[in-house]
Amino acid sequence: MKVLFAASECVPFVKTGGLADVVGALSPVLKAQGTDVRVILPLYAAIPEQYVRQMKLECEFEVELCWRKQYCGIKSLEYQGVTFYFVDNQFYFGRSYIYGLGGDEYERFGFFCRAVIDALVHLDFRPDVLHCHDWQTGMIPALLKIQYAHFPFYQDMKTVFTIHNLQYQGVFPIKAVQDTLGLGDSLFTADKLECYGCANYMKAGLVYADQLTTVSPSYADEIQTAFYGERLDGLLRARRDQLTGILNGIDVEDYDPAKDPQIYANYDPYHLGGKEICKRELQKEMGLNVDAGVPLVGIISRLSNQKGFDLIECVIRELMGLGIQLVVLGMGEAKYTNLFSWAESEYPGRLAARFAMNHQLAHRIYAGSDLFLMPSQFEPCGLSQMIAMRYGSIPVARETGGLRDTVLSYNKFTDEGNGFTFFNYNAHDMLYTMRRAVHYYRNNREVWYKLIVRGMTGDYSWYSSAGKYLALYESLVKPATDFSLSDSAPETPVVEEPADAPAAAPEEASENPKKAPAKRAARKKEKIQAEETGAAEGAKAVKEEKAPVKRGRKKAEAPAQATEPDSEAPQAPAKAPAKRGRKKAGASAQAEAPADSEAPQAPAKTPAKRGRKKADASAQAEAPDSEAPQAPAKTPAKRGRKKAESPAE
Repeated sequence: MKVLFAASECVPFVKTGGLADVVGALSPVLKAQGTDVRVILPLYAAIPEQYVRQMKLECEFEVELCWRKQYCGIKSLEYQGVTFYFVDNQFYFGRSYIYGLGGDEYERFGFFCRAVIDALVHLDFRPDVLHCHDWQTGMIPALLKIQYAHFPFYQDMKTVFTIHNLQYQGVFPIKAVQDTLGLGDSLFTADKLECYGCANYMKAGLVYADQLTTVSPSYADEIQTAFYGERLDGLLRARRDQLTGILNGIDVEDYDPAKDPQIYANYDPYHLGGKEICKRELQKEMGLNVDAGVPLVGIISRLSNQKGFDLIECVIRELMGLGIQLVVLGMGEAKYTNLFSWAESEYPGRLAARFAMNHQLAHRIYAGSDLFLMPSQFEPCGLSQMIAMRYGSIPVARETGGLRDTVLSYNKFTDEGNGFTFFNYNAHDMLYTMRRAVHYYRNNREVWYKLIVRGMTGDYSWYSSAGKYLALYESLVKPATDFSLSDSAPETPVVEEPADAPAAAPEEASENPKKAPAKRAARKKEKIQAEETGAAEGAKAVKEEKAPVKRGRKKAEAPAQATEPDSEAPQAPAKAPAKRGRKKAGASAQAEAPADSEAPQAPAKTPAKRGRKKADASAQAEAPDSEAPQAPAKTPAKRGRKKAESPAE
């Protein structure tokens, strides 16, 4: 199977968040499991020169953006066995930033989406599945369905769209997007690309992709609610049958404290001396008081409301009053950089903050911290809590999204759990949970070491999740189930004779050639009536009634005549007709006898319980000195109205 990942970032080339970690870690695992997976991303100016020098040019062509054309070059590089393609255009990607400062993001990533599709015909690679990640690639499934579906090369090419963070959707003016991608007005409706008066790249992927995924099972459920759905919850509920939550993993080779070259000392779950060294050296590097007995709390995050920093802002004095040390690493909103800058001066030697993206320092904080704080308002998956547990740092997290799927709060009664959690988005709930964690750190070291070992020995690899992605790809590309279109007639069930029915004479069988066909089940109803005269001649009549169908009205008549001298024919018991339907059952028997003979009348049939019907039973006997008595009328059924008439002539 051939799979192409389309993403706006990927480690080790460029990273601003968890998306880069997912793409960079998942692709080698899929490759190891036998999938021909490749990755395509923009060639940013921020990509290190050591990788740029290794790239080779694959092809060059022009990309049409409505009324204009732009140059596009495709370069390639193989890393960890995976082929990476880079879309080269210096006008769009040769800038000093990755996202969001130029005001033309719709054009930059509109160009990227069309360049990915156009590049496929120039490369020696036709994927079975195009796996698109986040809003920057959301237009790829839409363009494939709208503008490329009639080309044979793109037919049967399936798409998967993964939501990494629903809050970031790529919302732009409709006219600007039309001027870039040449999409007509009819496509900007509420059921397609329009979203509250704007064009929405994320919605384009959600509407047109064949399958949708997100990065944890809990987040897949949450985004179908109004609170977490970011105004797309209705669409996600409509496509819930195509939405799957697959938990992210981490690169267990890169994040391995036993052989990580970026930390101060290596250690494993059963030899934790190296972690104590890491804590001491981290305190020195960050300018904190060196004290092995103080719980050191780490935070590595983007500084925004999503990550719960407004909770920390509410109770930062009470939090520091627990006697902890706090280390913060990240970049983001100015009000939170100001908050931690003030706190660093307010609590010297106890709080340190670094506003940067420093990969090496991040590894050292994971290894040197005792606790790791993640009070997120929402968290699609979260990798930091898994990395922290991998390094023996106990997470304190809010139960949302991937945090709920990976962190289980410690239960002292069952001795289960690998961290500490709180449910309500409340600052004092967070404070209480932190106080509980500090209590175990100081007063119950046996439980504390047990939590460290559980966290470090947990399975956070990509192998299980990669298998789920492979199953999803196979469900898309496997051939449709074969259906038989033959018009072979179904076999008619055999109608069995009742055990109590008397055997009919050969002459009678010839007079009743038709059998009642069975309908779905072998249900049948038969009537047999016989009449016989007295001493001189006897007349025998057997009457069979056809099996009534479930609906409709039918008449079944089976007259039979027989003449035997000096014989007597007793009457056979009548079968009860079906309960449903309306019908009339008429049964007539005629017997001819010479003088001094008698022809008694056969009684009428017992009608069905439901419906309205009439049962007529008439018998005629012609004889010079004979008398034909009239048969009594039958008792009517419980339901319905009916008449029973038995005239005799």
